[in-house]
Amino acid sequence: MFSRISDFIERQSIVLRIGAIGLAFLLWIFVVSQNRFTYVIDVPIEARNLSAKKALKEEAPASAQVRFSGTGRALFKSWLLKDFYDEFKLVIDLERISEEHDFILNEYFSQYPQKVVIPNSFDITYIEVLYPRDVHIVLDEYLVKEVPIRSKILVEPLPGYVLIDNIQLNPSHINIAGPKETVQSIRYIETVSDTLNNLQFPVHDRIELFNPLPVIELSSNHINYTLDIQAISERIVSDIPVEVTRIPEGIRVFVNPRTVSLTLVGGVNQIESINPEDINVTIDFRDQWNAQTQFYEPTVSVPTGMRWQDLSPRNLELVVTKEIN
Repeated sequence: MFSRISDFIERQSIVLRIGAIGLAFLLWIFVVSQNRFTYVIDVPIEARNLSAKKALKEEAPASAQVRFSGTGRALFKSWLLKDFYDEFKLVIDLERISEEHDFILNEYFSQYPQKVVIPNSFDITYIEVLYPRDVHIVLDEYLVKEVPIRSKILVEPLPGYVLIDNIQLNPSHINIAGPKETVQSIRYIETVSDTLNNLQFPVHDRIELFNPLPVIELSSNHINYTLDIQAISERIVSDIPVEVTRIPEGIRVFVNPRTVSLTLVGGVNQIESINPEDINVTIDFRDQWNAQTQFYEPTVSVPTGMRWQDLSPRNLELVVTKEIN
């Protein structure tokens, strides 16, 4: 069995060697030969002279397959060096296009042969465009609009650490430009998706923006972002004032006790800067008051990125009297 496998591998190796030698021989003949051949080369298409008030509504083809003639050496040289010459291209002139036009490429370049731009050093001759046969151009008004940027960054701090607030994007808005109808339909631009794991220190970095459509231009392709990562800590905050809201006219309400305390959980630097007045402890009189109830549980609101626990006291007494005129 192993002998059969070995024989098969050896036969395959011989076939590949013969094929490689044959290909090399044909390539050698093609390159050194002074006979003329035809060959298809992929050539960039450049749409130029677009009015400053107009934009391409649909992206034009980036390149075309074009048949050229020349000696084997000239064709091989052109194929090898084509990507290094900006002046090797097909040019479509949009100067006289108002809204929409179909360019039949072979007819167009037959009428305007100077639009087939070939470096003199290539020494090849244009014959025809094989694909695409035509290019459909649709124009729209050019529009610039500012839109917000949305983050697609997933943040996973190391256990025991927390992201403070949201991801800070700089800038938070960006200008987009392009065809009016398309630009008007875009409400925001997103960053590329990224995941940051096991963070325990603040992060300052750059990230690429995702361009949703080729016809849309962004005023910048990257933005900066900042992540405030802090170790999780706890702090007892006392003397937090309690407020009774939506009290009807003619009523006086007293809360007992007037202040509470709680444990605040958040980033170590974040919670150190918190004052009792930064925490809202409220009782909504209109929604919660009941003549048969003496004690009420307040609503607690802490700054974004924090949480609270161990409210003391948990329930508060309301004393309600009428105002004396």
